Amino acid sequence: MDDIKHIHFIGIGGIGMSALARLFLHDGKTVSGSDRAASAITDALVHEGVQFFPTQEASNISTRQDLDLIVYTEAMAHDHPEMVAARDLGVPMVNYFEALGMVANEYYLIAVAGSHGKSTTTSMVADVLEEAGLDPTVIVGTLRSKTKSNYRAGKSKYAVVEACEYKRDFLHLKPEVLVITNIDYEHVDYYTDLADVQRAFATLAQSVPEGGAIITNITDLNIAPVLTGVSATVIDYRPLIDLTITLRQPGMHNRMNAAAARGVGEFLKIEPATINDALENFAGTWRRFEYKGDVRNTPVYDDYAHHPTEVRASLAGARELYPDRKVIVVTQTHTYSRTAELFADFVSAYAAADQVYLLPIYGAREENVSGVTSEQLAEAITEKGTPAVVMQTAAGIAQTVRESLNESEPAVILIMGAGDVTQVAGELTK
Repeated sequence: MDDIKHIHFIGIGGIGMSALARLFLHDGKTVSGSDRAASAITDALVHEGVQFFPTQEASNISTRQDLDLIVYTEAMAHDHPEMVAARDLGVPMVNYFEALGMVANEYYLIAVAGSHGKSTTTSMVADVLEEAGLDPTVIVGTLRSKTKSNYRAGKSKYAVVEACEYKRDFLHLKPEVLVITNIDYEHVDYYTDLADVQRAFATLAQSVPEGGAIITNITDLNIAPVLTGVSATVIDYRPLIDLTITLRQPGMHNRMNAAAARGVGEFLKIEPATINDALENFAGTWRRFEYKGDVRNTPVYDDYAHHPTEVRASLAGARELYPDRKVIVVTQTHTYSRTAELFADFVSAYAAADQVYLLPIYGAREENVSGVTSEQLAEAITEKGTPAVVMQTAAGIAQTVRESLNESEPAVILIMGAGDVTQVAGELTK
């Protein structure tokens, strides 16, 4: 890395990519990048010193003679014009996790993996180490509410990173401490079944050295097979769940996330009181049950939940926080493959709400080969007894929801999904 001076990111506006860009900036590298459009994240990067291209064209690469490395996101097709130009020029290319491994593996690495809860748990672990004065470097796939950033520049030997299982990318990381929050059948466009997901996690778990630790829920039947043959110390976080501390985030899933963070802290011999202070003061993260404001005396929360397990957990948190209010869900499923493969699970999860509004499916990188639609989801949810309707725009849903609110029937609004649906929260509370 010492020989690399100029790094270009294709898809720099992504939450993980922008964090890594910030790390390289902090290390004194020249950083440039492109994305399909400008955003609040890219605006912030420009302010910090990144040269940003708001269109993705070959000329972003072909006109430059000083590029040493290209970092691309897995969402990019390999015939992307910038990638073609880089190949023509002979500029080395690595994906996000290959680049992350190049720098993160130089630290005493704490990696947080799992199908759900990674971003929150990573941020909690970061807060625990900060509170203890361990000054970690942190890369997380969201914005920490405390710092409004996805990157923290530390000066110690410790690094805390979020480790995503998509395409087995987390295998580029070599953690000393590994957190596995949970394991579910996810990323259905890549993994064939749950057993395939488990094999990926098993490979990661077996890479943790003998002196390291794996913090997880050993009673989880989806996790138990992953732990066979590991060399590291296995710490069960379930006994570390503390119902006496006050968390700002509702739901048992967040208490489990906190327990996993506690497990990291205890393994690093951090004082229990210090851990408690960090967890009780944890301010949350961007789009993880994030309070956005009120509309007509009705609280609005924005949440990244895009898998049935996450939908259920967020709904349970809303019920816990507002037991006497009607729960209105505005959602958008993410990718056609996930919607089709987990269709029945989505239906039962959304049916736990009192009213559901859906945007068209966010296809992301996919073609709709299955033919699944939001209209089919809405019909099935309605058949379960929960009224569900599809609308085409965020502005349209926001207006309909606003007009439906009734002071005699208090409600809470929960925006859910990984796509454009987050715009509804802004429309409602602007």
